[in-house]
Formats: sequence, structure tokens, C-alpha cells
Amino acid sequence: MIRKARETMTSRERVERTFAFEKTDRVTIGYEANPAVHAALCRALGVSPEDKRALDDALGVDYAPVSAPYVGGNPYPEKPDRRVNVLEGCYMRWVPNRSGGYWDFCDFPLKDAPDELFESYPIPHPDDFDYDEALAQAKALSGRYALDVGNPGVPDVINSNGRIMGMEDVLVHFMEKNEAALDFMRRRAESQWEVMSRTLEKCRGYISFVWLGEDLGTQRTPMVSLDLYRRILKPIHRRFIDLAKAYRLPVIIHTCGCSSWVYEDFIEMGVRGVDSLQPEAVDMSPEYLERHFSGRLTLRGLISTAGPLAYGTPEDVENDCRKVLEICMPHRGYHFAPSHAIQDNSPAENVIAMYQAAHRYGVYV
Repeated sequence: MIRKARETMTSRERVERTFAFEKTDRVTIGYEANPAVHAALCRALGVSPEDKRALDDALGVDYAPVSAPYVGGNPYPEKPDRRVNVLEGCYMRWVPNRSGGYWDFCDFPLKDAPDELFESYPIPHPDDFDYDEALAQAKALSGRYALDVGNPGVPDVINSNGRIMGMEDVLVHFMEKNEAALDFMRRRAESQWEVMSRTLEKCRGYISFVWLGEDLGTQRTPMVSLDLYRRILKPIHRRFIDLAKAYRLPVIIHTCGCSSWVYEDFIEMGVRGVDSLQPEAVDMSPEYLERHFSGRLTLRGLISTAGPLAYGTPEDVENDCRKVLEICMPHRGYHFAPSHAIQDNSPAENVIAMYQAAHRYGVYV
């Protein structure tokens, strides 16, 4: 059982004030986890894995997404022993491991594709989403959570297209300025933009922030040059950011790996926060990010899923969380969360220690 901090604000107040760098009662709290560790955590806390509200209440989670579900058909061929993502057209196969397993991307239907295949490959139409259901979600969740629209996969140009054509092809298309491939990527992003635009309009007044994503770094280096970023990705990102501005909503962008090299461009476009923040990556430690971006970007994450949470003791986890909180809280603007989805090799007792630390050390006085 987690002993929660005393609360004097709603989740919406807490999240919106954090984006504004204002004092809150405690840090905001987020949760993302893979299925096996999620189930183990729920068992340890005595809640059903299907009861999201009960787990969120136990942990003190402040956020919930609102989305318009896809109601169109599947335009992609079914394959044996594969799953197909009907929003992307990517295929996955089950890969077992010691913790259970996961669905990994495979087959890559647009790898080495000719120009005409880029032109004909299906892209979801914005009419094929249920925006009334998004509004129903917003009304049902608004009293309990701060609500967001989008997710780390929007537009996520490099990663999401890599799932369809392979990462190497994506980067080669960037370098060679392959207009057929680049036009396909832009059309996919435009479809996502239109879905987001309609969702925001339908849910006007309920949403607290917009969540975007673009993985831009390896553990050591940028994945693309700043010039390539500005030429290909930045115009796409700016369009989404400008949409959020039109609704007076802050934007947070998920960026895995070494990504701080692009944060000045994010700030210039009006981004208010960055998410994931793997502290092991180059120039991504809490100290570095606070030194360079405090008061200009809110920070979400930094509790490593590859450190004590997976390999240490509950005491190690508590110490790690306390250190991050001590570094990030003084300037406000910190959202407590894992650096990625908590992996299945993390013991449930360590996850409990993580969230207990948030309530013990994440209180503003």
C-alpha cells in the first residue's frame, strides 16, 4: 500500500500549474508500464489490471488521454503469426524473453519500396474516427484527471515510418531527399494533424495539454543532424505546435535518447515540456537539463527504467528518486514519471518504492 501525500489541488490544477512553472502541492505523477510488470504491480496493490482508475488512485496518477477511436476497416493484408496495426500498416511478431515477451516490428512492407507503392499505401482517413466518443471520454474523466490529446507516437516521423519501412530506409530517404517517401511521411502526419484538430475542437474546454513525440537520439548521439531536423521534421512539428497554440494549450514532446541538442528549437517553436528523458544518454542527466533548460522547459521522466528500478533494491530506487526530485523540484516544472514504459524486468516492490518516493519526497512546502 502506498501512503499518499496530502493533496490540496485537483490533478488538472496540478498539471496546468506545473506547465506554468508555478508552485503546486506535490509533483505531478505519471505512469507507463509494459503488460507483465503492470499485472504484477496490480497484484501487489490488490487491484484488477483492467481497473485503470483504481491503480491510478493507488499511485496518484494525474494524467489521462482522450482519443477518438478508429472505426474504419483494416485495409492491410492479414498474415499468419503476425499482428497488424490498422492505423500504421506495420506488422509485429511475438518475441519471447525471460520476463514473458513482447510484440516486435517485422516484415516492413515499405522497405525498398518503389515510388508508386508510397503513393498507394493506405493512410487512415480522418473521417474514420469517432469524435463523439472522444467527447464522451473527456466528460467521464474530466473530474479526476488532467486530460491530454495526442501521444508519443504523434507524429513520431522517424520511429513510426521506421516501423513500416525500417529505420535505415527512413534515414536514407531523408539524406537522398526522396520526394515520394517524404511526401508519404507528410501525408501520414497530415492525417494525424487533422484527427488531432477535430478531437481538440470536439473536446474544447476539457483538455489541459497536447502530447507529441519524436525519437531523435541514440544513447550517445543525435539520430539526425540539426540541419536535417530543421529541413524535414521541424516544419511538421511546428504545424502540430501551432495547432496547440490555437487552443492555448501547452505542448510536451516525448524524445528518447540523446535529444537535448534540439531543445532550443523546441523552445523557439513554443514547446513547454519534454518527456521520457533517459538520464543515461549523453546530455540528458537531471543536472544537465536543469542547468540548461530550467524555467524554459518542464521536464517529465528521468526515473530510469534501466537503473535501480530494474536492477536495484527498493532502497536503491528510493534513493534514486529522491536525488532526481531534489535536483528538479527547486525550479518547479517537474513531472515525476519513468524514463520510458516500465519494463517487465522491474520487480513490483521496486515500482511501489518508486511511487512511494514521489509521495514522500515530491511535496512542496
